[in-house]
Amino acid sequence: MRAYLIRRVLLIFPTLVLLTMIVFLSVRFIPGDVVDLIISEINTEGEMTYEESREMIREQLGLDTPIPEQYWKWVTNVVQGDLGTSMRTGKPVTDEFLSKVPISLELGILSMLTGLIIAIPLGIYSAIRQDSPADYAGRTFAILMLSLPNFWIMTMVIVFPAIWWGWIPPLEYVPFTQDPSANLIQFIIPAFIMGTSFSGALMRFVRTMMLEVLRQDYIRTAWSKGLSERSVVFRHALRNTLIPMVTIVGMGLPNLIGGSVITEQIFNLPGVGRWLFDAVTQRDYPIISGMNLMMATLVLACNLAVDITYAWLDPRVKYR
Repeated sequence: MRAYLIRRVLLIFPTLVLLTMIVFLSVRFIPGDVVDLIISEINTEGEMTYEESREMIREQLGLDTPIPEQYWKWVTNVVQGDLGTSMRTGKPVTDEFLSKVPISLELGILSMLTGLIIAIPLGIYSAIRQDSPADYAGRTFAILMLSLPNFWIMTMVIVFPAIWWGWIPPLEYVPFTQDPSANLIQFIIPAFIMGTSFSGALMRFVRTMMLEVLRQDYIRTAWSKGLSERSVVFRHALRNTLIPMVTIVGMGLPNLIGGSVITEQIFNLPGVGRWLFDAVTQRDYPIISGMNLMMATLVLACNLAVDITYAWLDPRVKYR
């Protein structure tokens, strides 16, 4: 196990180097030029020509040097913990990321908890009542959650209550440290919608794993001993059903955080998803590069944590 962990940690470094190249170069292929966008927003008429303005801004932003030189400078700063400076606001990308990631992290964790609370009981009950009306109802719910797009449900939650009752969800962000109750009230609706959508796939996974476990020999042995259904399900089957969920949960959290772009736009949450969306529309290269690199690092870290946790929970798993 120790040798495996050492190999995995060492493998992270060349993976990150490759990711930095992909992230840095892919950002440069986004249609549009940040220099042209900045020129269109400022008035330089009468002061200098378009080409002079363009060259001056490119020099100020450090875009006048060759791409390999830009990449090396960026990577050198990243190694030192500096993700660069925003081309639009002039603020350090690292500071902005650290100020916004708690918002997306709170939304992602609440969504994950909601999904688990809904999916695990439904998946277990659907499996032990296979092919019953309750099973068909649970599977129908899962398919609906997989089929309905989040952004449509969120829009309906805002539009129809406003039309029918004159009520809209709170759309002004309140920090948790300022007012915990107001903060949680604002997060309840988007977290519930994201969580129920996530629960569709999770519920089907729990049901499948539970059905597979219930067919194992040791479960038949438990039934033959005359144990109650509750004892068989919760004492013998549940643990082995939930162990594979570590992978789903571990890899689902980065997806929920990174996939919250539309949610944060609709509910006016100043998290990393909305921040990244604004950066893409404004062609703010340092923010786009830094955000993508941080999310890729989070995925690698979660992947390693999942492997370690899986081996700890299931002694049968041996990494060599």
